[in-house]
This record gives sequence, C-alpha cells and structure tokens, in this order.
Amino acid sequence: MKIAVVVGTRPEIIKMSPVVRALKDRDADFQLIHTGQHYDHYVSDIFFKELELQKPDVHLSIGSGSQAEQTGKALIRLEEAFKNYDVDLVLVQGDTNTVLAGALAGAKLGIKVGHVEAGLRSYDLRMPEEHNRRVTDHLADMLFAPTEESADILRGEKVMGAVHVTGNTVIDACIQNMELAEDKADLDFDTPGDFVLITAHRAENVDNRKVLKQLVEIFEGIPRKKVYPIHPRAEKMFKKTGLYEDLKSIKGMHVVKPQGYFEFLVLMKRAKYILTDSGGIQEEATAPNINRKVFVLRDSTERPEAIDSGHAEVVGTDPDNVLQAIDRFEENKWKGGRCPYGDGKAGQRIVDIILQD
Repeated sequence: MKIAVVVGTRPEIIKMSPVVRALKDRDADFQLIHTGQHYDHYVSDIFFKELELQKPDVHLSIGSGSQAEQTGKALIRLEEAFKNYDVDLVLVQGDTNTVLAGALAGAKLGIKVGHVEAGLRSYDLRMPEEHNRRVTDHLADMLFAPTEESADILRGEKVMGAVHVTGNTVIDACIQNMELAEDKADLDFDTPGDFVLITAHRAENVDNRKVLKQLVEIFEGIPRKKVYPIHPRAEKMFKKTGLYEDLKSIKGMHVVKPQGYFEFLVLMKRAKYILTDSGGIQEEATAPNINRKVFVLRDSTERPEAIDSGHAEVVGTDPDNVLQAIDRFEENKWKGGRCPYGDGKAGQRIVDIILQD
C-alpha cells in the first residue's frame, strides 16, 4: 500500500508526527507531502527539523490567498502529486483547506481517504474549518475519531466510512516530545514568573478591528505578566488597524516572535494559564505532562471533552466576560483534570488499522 501523508500547517505537522513515526517503525511505503499552506519558517518548516521528521518528499508551495484560491491551488497540485506517486491511501488530519483539498483530490481519483481527528464539530458556520471538517468526514473511507463523543457525532451523521476511536495524536506528540523540549528549547527571552500564555490568530478574531480592541482591553485587565508569541497574520492585522503599539505598551506584555514546537511546549508547561482561539492548544493543555487551564477566546469549541474535563472554558471576546472568568479561576485555585484524549498511543492504533485494512 502506498500512502500519501498530507500536511500543510503547523498543527498538522505536529499531530501527524506520531503517525509518521509509526509508519516508519512498520516500514510502510509512504510519502510526506507538504502543501505549504503555512509557509513562514517559524510556523511551518522548523517543525520538521525539530521533530526529527524527514523533509517533505513533495512541497507544493501553495502559500496564501482567499479560501477558494488556497483550496483550489492545493486541490490541483495534490491531484498531480497523487497521480505521480500512484497513491492507494490519502491520509489527512484536521480541518484546514489542505485537509479539504486532500480529501477531495483523493476521492475524485478513486483513492481511499483516511481522516485523522474526525468527528469534531463547533456548529459555528462562520468558521471555514467547520465546513472543511464536515465535508472531509463525509468523503473519508476511514475516520479516526479521537473520542467516543466524536465517534457518536459521526454515526449520528451517518457517514459512509468506517469509524475508529483511536485517541488524539496530539497527546502522543506532547508525551513523546516534552523531555526533548525541555532539553532543547531555545527561548531567546526570559520567561517571567507566573505568566499567562496568549495566542490569537483566527480570522473571526484578528480580521475584526472591534475584536482586536476587545483583546487589547482583555490583556490590559490581566494583572499577571503575559507572553504573546504573535502569529504573522495577527501581527499584520494589529499593525493595519493601528493597535500594535497599544498591544506592545500593555503593562507586563511580552510580544515575541512565533515559537518553535519545543519552545511552545515549554511555555505551555510553565504558564499559569492560557488564553487562545486555537483548537489544538485546547487539546495539548489536557496532556498529563501539561495540564493547564485554557480560556477559549471564541463563542464555541469543537473540543467539548476539554470543557467536560475542566481544562477549557469558552469565554468569547467580551472583556467583562473574559476577565470575570479569569477572576473565578484565580479565586478557586483549579488543580487540573484528567486528560480526555487518550493514552498517547493514537498514532500506533491508526497505523495498525491502516495496515490491517
């Protein structure tokens, strides 16, 4: 069986890394294809080196563009790559334009499609990711659901592919890489004591000046020191809206460049708590060797398991709501919770299922 492992963004590289390692351990015939949806060195290429993964066999360099343009370029170039390699199975992960394009290209060529992290739903139709993951799940032949809750969603939607509960590969990655991260992380700034870690990059937040102003107000209202590894998209929009200097001048704010994976693992572990609009961070924070509280700067989440375990709380971007939630957390002295996303062996399970099929 010839397998095409398709990645395009930082989270996909991280979450596919345990699958790639398991494929190598089994001497499987696979090719690693990078669409280049994330094309900045600090949010893409550096992760192959840090995770000691092979360089991509194919790099498609699709770059930025509108949703349709990015998806269309990826679809065309992935179709050609699949034909050249004579692929039997396309493996995609998550909910990006790369994932949708990989699933569509595979399905239209009559190639089996496997979807890692299937069955997630936010039910927020403003989010392009919600459309991507829904369509991919209904195209896939193999659906690797991280939890029973995700599997139940897929069965309720009557997907045609086979549903398998495997756990989430992001927990594999956290467990596999933390010791290496603590040894090799190269933070080019001093982490302040008891700091809050911040990330924000989603279009519904950073492309909206009103929301950016709310974020500045939220960050101003947090009495602790703050570390914000700023995504290139967010930095661009803060500058475009004239709010970048306001952001940098907040008391205790450390705006730093995007961090490598090892550096970010260390930051999550050291942080008092996390504010983010990232889906992946909601999962990583539940890993037993991180176990941090996450305030989700969105109106919904496709990770209800993280809410049920007590790790995540959806707070939106209204400053009063967010700061009140943080105050409650500080007063109650939350002790952590049980990881809801498996035992760190999801990658092995996925490869076992693929090779036994």
